[in-house]
Amino acid sequence: MVFHSKILQLFFLSLFAVSVNGIAVEVKGLVQLNYVKADEQSSWFDKGTGILAYSKDGVNVQQAFIELSDSFSNGLSYAVVANYYQLGEQNVGISQAQISYKPLSSNKLRWRGRVGFFYPKLSLENVDSGWLSPFTYTQSAVNSWVGEELRTVGLELTLYSPGRTRNSPISWEFHGSLFKANDPLGTLISWRGFALHDRQSLNNDRIPFAPYPSVIDQDRIFHPNYVEPYRELDGNIGFYLGMHIEYYKQSTLRYYYYDNQADPLAVNQERLYGWRTKFHSIALQHKFDGNTRILGQWLSGSSLMGDRFVYIDFDAWYVMLSHKHKAHRISLRFDKFKVREDDIFPLDPNNSDGHGVTLAWRYDLDKNWQIGVEQHINKNSADNRATLGQNIEIDQQQSLAVLQYRW
Repeated sequence: MVFHSKILQLFFLSLFAVSVNGIAVEVKGLVQLNYVKADEQSSWFDKGTGILAYSKDGVNVQQAFIELSDSFSNGLSYAVVANYYQLGEQNVGISQAQISYKPLSSNKLRWRGRVGFFYPKLSLENVDSGWLSPFTYTQSAVNSWVGEELRTVGLELTLYSPGRTRNSPISWEFHGSLFKANDPLGTLISWRGFALHDRQSLNNDRIPFAPYPSVIDQDRIFHPNYVEPYRELDGNIGFYLGMHIEYYKQSTLRYYYYDNQADPLAVNQERLYGWRTKFHSIALQHKFDGNTRILGQWLSGSSLMGDRFVYIDFDAWYVMLSHKHKAHRISLRFDKFKVREDDIFPLDPNNSDGHGVTLAWRYDLDKNWQIGVEQHINKNSADNRATLGQNIEIDQQQSLAVLQYRW
C-alpha cells in the first residue's frame, strides 16, 4: 500500500466522525461532457506517443468531481475532492484531501497550516474548484504536468500578512512544506515529454506511456512503461518553499522552489525508480481591470534517475490573455516547452520540445450551466519516437465542444 493511503484513511475516518455528529457539509460538484475532434496521433493514455489526451473523435466525460468541505469556529476546516475520469487506468479516486488550521487573528503577522494530499499553490491558472482552470479546457504544459505527477503528501505552514492590516497595498505570504512520496516525479517528462490536457492523477493512479525499447528492454533500463507518481521509495523527506506577493489585488507574483530529495538509486519491486527532481516556478498575473488580465508561468528544473542513466534539464512556460464580457470569457494561450538530456546512456534518447496555441470561449448560461468551445494546435518533437520507427516531429490539433454543469 502506498504511503499516503494511510493519511487518506485517517482523513475519511475523521470525515465520517464529523458526518455522524450531524454537522452540515458543504458539497460542490462539476460535470463536463465534451465532443472532441481528435487527430490520428495515439495518446500516451493509449500507450502512444501523442501529447494530447484524446485519440478518437466522440463524446466523453471530460471532468466529474465532488468536493466536500466544512469550516469550524476553532479555525479547523477540511476539504476532499473525489474525481471520475473516463480516461486513464484508475477511473475513480481522490485528487485532494486536506485538513487545515487557520487561527482567528487580528495581528499583522499571521499563520496557518494544512496536512494531507494537496497541491502547492504555485499555479495562477488552476484557481477554480477542483484545481481546474476557469480559462481554458486544455491546460498549459506546466500545469498539465503538475496535475499528473506532483502532489504534496505532508505538511505545509504559511506565514502571511494582509496589506490592510498594515495600511499597505502589498500583501505577502511565505510557504514551507515537508513531504514524503512523489519519488518518481520526473518520469513522464523524461520519457514522454510535456503534454497538454486537464486530467489530474488520482491517489493510487498508474499513468502509462509508450513502450520505448530503451526503457522496457531488460538489457537496457528495464523500467515498466508506466509510472505510479505518488510512491514512497526511499524514506527521504522532500521540501518546497514559496513566496506570494500581491499588489492591490491587481498584480500577483508567486515563486516556488521544489526539491523532492528522492534517492535516484532507489528502486522497488516493480522497478519504479526514484527521480531527484528540483525546479523553480514563477507565476505572474496582472489584472488590467475587472474583466481583462494577462498571466503566465515559467518552470525550470532538472531530474536525475539512477547513476546518471537519465539526467534531464527541463523548461516550460506559457503566457495567456483572458477577457470576460458579461457571461462570455475568451482566453488565448501560447505554450513553449523543452527537455534536454545530459546523461551516460545514449541508447535512451530523451530530448523533446514543442510549442502550442490554445483559444477557448466559455459562456455561462446561468449560475449552473456553461457551454464552450476550444481549438488547440501544437508542434512537438521527441527523439525517442525513432526507437519505435516513428517520425520524431509531429503536428497535433484538437477541437472541443464542452457542456458543463456545476452545483
